[in-house]
Amino acid sequence: MSSPKNSDRLDASFLPPWFLRNGVTMTVFTAMQASHQWQQWTIDPDPPYRSQVFAGQGNVPIFGWVAIPESPKGTIVGTYGITGTLENQWFLQILGRKAYAQGYAVVLFDWRAHGKTAALSPMLTSDGIYEGQDFIHIAAKAKALGCPPPFWFTGYSLGGQLALWGIKEASDAEEFSKKFADLGIEPSELGGGAVICPSLDSRRSLSYLMRDPLGKYMEQAIARALKQLAQEIQDHHPGSLDPAAIDRANSIWGFDHELVIGRLGFPSVEAYYDASSPLPFLPHLTKPTLILYAADDPLFDPTLIPDVQKACASNPAIDLMMTTYGGHVGYFSSKACQRRFGDPDPWWAWNRMLQWIDRQ
Repeated sequence: MSSPKNSDRLDASFLPPWFLRNGVTMTVFTAMQASHQWQQWTIDPDPPYRSQVFAGQGNVPIFGWVAIPESPKGTIVGTYGITGTLENQWFLQILGRKAYAQGYAVVLFDWRAHGKTAALSPMLTSDGIYEGQDFIHIAAKAKALGCPPPFWFTGYSLGGQLALWGIKEASDAEEFSKKFADLGIEPSELGGGAVICPSLDSRRSLSYLMRDPLGKYMEQAIARALKQLAQEIQDHHPGSLDPAAIDRANSIWGFDHELVIGRLGFPSVEAYYDASSPLPFLPHLTKPTLILYAADDPLFDPTLIPDVQKACASNPAIDLMMTTYGGHVGYFSSKACQRRFGDPDPWWAWNRMLQWIDRQ
C-alpha cells in the first residue's frame, strides 16, 4: 500500500459509502449513528478484561483494563480523545476486540482527568506533556503483569496526540535512561505506535474551529463536556478546583486558560498549545509510526495538510496515510472497500493499523 509521505498526493485507497464522502457527514454519522450500531458491525467479542490501577508519571494513579490472550505476540496500549471514559468510548473498544482476537495483549486506559482516573486523582490534563510519560509507565507495569513486548502506543483525536508524545519519549534513548531507568523496561521493547486523526497543532485548529460556522457548534459541544469533566473532578475531590474558574470555562480555550495552564506553569494558552503540539517533533521520531489523517477532517485546519506532509516526508520512521476521505475518527468503509482489502468489517482505520503493526 502506497504512502504519500514523499509527495503531496492524497491516498485514495480508503473509500466510504457515497453518502459519507464528506468530512462533516462522516463525522456526524460516526458520532450519531455508528456509536449506537457499532456492535452489529463488529464480529469479535469483548476480551476478558481485568481492572488495573497503574502509576503514571509523578505517581498519578491511572485506571485501565488489561487482557492477555494465550501466547500473545505483542501489546497494544491505547486511549481515547478529548472527552469520554473507557465505558463509553466504543471506537476504542472496537480496537480492543480486534487486537485481542488477532493475538495481542491489550491495555486500554482512562487518561488524566477522565473516567475512573479522575475519581482516583484530581490531576488535570497536559495534552501529552506528561501523558506521554504515562504511556511508558503503563507499558512497564503491563510488562510486569505478563504483557509482552513489543509495546505499541495508539490513540485517536487528542488521544493520538498523547500517543505521539509516548512515541517521542520512547525515541530518545539518552533521555529515556534518565527518566525511566527504574521501571524495568528498555527502549528496544517499545515498538512504536499508530494514531488516527491525531491533533497535531492545537492553536491553529482551535482558531479554525472558532472561525468556522459549523465548527463553532462542535467546539461548544466539546467545551460543555470539558466543563462537566471539571465539575466531576471537583465532586470527587472537593476543593481541588476553583468553582468560579469552572463556571468561567465556557470554551476549550477557556478550560485551558482557567484550569490548566497555571498548574503547568505556562504564561498563556497559546504558549501551552505550542509546547504540547506534536507537529514540531514529528521529524525527530525514531520509532516506527503510522499516522492516518483525513484531508476532509472538519476539526483540523486544512492549511495544516502540507505542513503535516512535509514534517512526515523528512522522517523515514513515519508512514503517513493522508486520505481523501475519512472525516474525524470516522473511516467507515463501503462494502466495495471492504472487499478490496479483505476486511471483515467497516472499521478501515483499525484494520490498517493492525496490519501495519503486524508488518513491523
